Amino acid sequence: MSRSTLLALPVVALSFAFLAGCGGGSGVTRGVAPPTGAFSNSNLNGTYVFSASGTDSSGGPYAMVGNFKANGSGAISGGALDINDQLSGTIPDASITSSNYSVGADGRGQATLQISGISGLSSITLDFVLQDSAGGLVTEFDGFGSGSGTLELASSGATPTGTYAFIMSGVYGGSTSGGGSTLSTVGNFAVGSGGAISGLEDFNLNGIVSADQTLSGTVVVGPSATPMSSLTAGSFALTYDVFPVSAGHLKLIEMDTKGTLSGDAYTQSSTAMPTGTMAFTLVGGIASSIAAGGFLVTDGSGNITTASSLDVNNNGTVTNGVGFSGTYTAGGTGRFTLGNLTGFVGSSFAAYPSAGGVLLLEIDNSGLLMGAAFPQTSGTTFTAAQGYGLNLSGVNPNSSSFGTGSPVEVDDIAEFTANSSGATVSGVIDENYAPGGGPNFALQLSGTYTPPDSTGRGTISANAGNNNNSTLNGGFGLTFYSVDGTTFPFIETDNSGQVAGGVFVEQNSSGSASAKRAHLFILQSPVRPSHR
Repeated sequence: MSRSTLLALPVVALSFAFLAGCGGGSGVTRGVAPPTGAFSNSNLNGTYVFSASGTDSSGGPYAMVGNFKANGSGAISGGALDINDQLSGTIPDASITSSNYSVGADGRGQATLQISGISGLSSITLDFVLQDSAGGLVTEFDGFGSGSGTLELASSGATPTGTYAFIMSGVYGGSTSGGGSTLSTVGNFAVGSGGAISGLEDFNLNGIVSADQTLSGTVVVGPSATPMSSLTAGSFALTYDVFPVSAGHLKLIEMDTKGTLSGDAYTQSSTAMPTGTMAFTLVGGIASSIAAGGFLVTDGSGNITTASSLDVNNNGTVTNGVGFSGTYTAGGTGRFTLGNLTGFVGSSFAAYPSAGGVLLLEIDNSGLLMGAAFPQTSGTTFTAAQGYGLNLSGVNPNSSSFGTGSPVEVDDIAEFTANSSGATVSGVIDENYAPGGGPNFALQLSGTYTPPDSTGRGTISANAGNNNNSTLNGGFGLTFYSVDGTTFPFIETDNSGQVAGGVFVEQNSSGSASAKRAHLFILQSPVRPSHR
């Protein structure tokens, strides 16, 4: 299918509204029935790695990755935090001091992290919804910025070993006065003696591609005041801190002055392309914000079959159920190229299979889309009367009524229950947006759903608000794609102008780690609003 021409627009620097923002906190909105469920503070117990990337209160991109230790009864004893901001530089290894958190019955909760050693930034508030005691989905929920990520229970003493595939995105280039462009990258590396690595990497810099580059460097566990991990490929030589969630999942954040990349690395235990149906979502764009999702079907013989289909939200214009086909070809160890794509949103992609999904990046010099595809393992189950946690991240077209006159990033955390009687959903949603926004807590969420069809595609349409208050969009219409009956990536498809992607997951308050859940790559916001 055709796309509108994408023009290269710079993503310029933030003015570090973390340090100049209007403060944190959130106000409770009345008029919502008390949430139900069996979660409590005891579900957050241990050391957790958290991440968020998004937009600050002045409209610039940021990334943060950190960890904290929760005691199971509402206290946080300490931790560490890395923040990367283009204008004000990097802040490595800041201290999280004694802090607190709370978890509601529905798994929604907040952690207020007290920060030491950063002038002008005394605390950060995270809003989250738990899938189980092993973690959940996160937004930053204060006046300094808005972004999305994950919260995951960390394994003690995890050391990178073996082969990993990775995916990262952020802003690259520019100077302390602004400038720069969106950069997304995928690749893989094998860890050798002393953390030395070798592998492959693909880059897409605002639609300009450097594909199949030889990668070298080191990967050493951080955080550190002097990051020791480096990834060098082609003309890109970048330095990172590495936070291990487990030996199979690493969080990475760039900690130099060249850019603000952050993302994930997952074990690449198999270098084969999965055969069969994969649910996928992609986000990106350059001048236009684009979100796409659907099912990619492979036959094991190098073909993407005509059983594949996708839905596209291109700058608010939605097209559903488009058939596509193509081919996939090995292009180096653990790397494939998807090509000859007919009816798709791009003509060529680099693809790296991993435990976090098949990581995807557009490499055709005509656009910038990134995301992941997840093998569908157990049908299309969507259990009624079951709680689900949701994270949505996207771009709202904005208007002067929001106080900025330009697009804003919007990030939602929600919890809802699906009821088979009448196919309804009901729950609670929290929203933050930037620039110009502030946290909006505990809004009523209510609507309807269509259960997944035989392929695993379903929809949810919901209103979000109560009294005289609502989310920016007043709700959402989502098309979701069942992976395993527990994990449902989605894109927004309501023709409202808002372009967003995300995931919802089945909750289990008594579980320590959902058996079906892989560590899932979480989509970042499609296009960062420009600093003005």
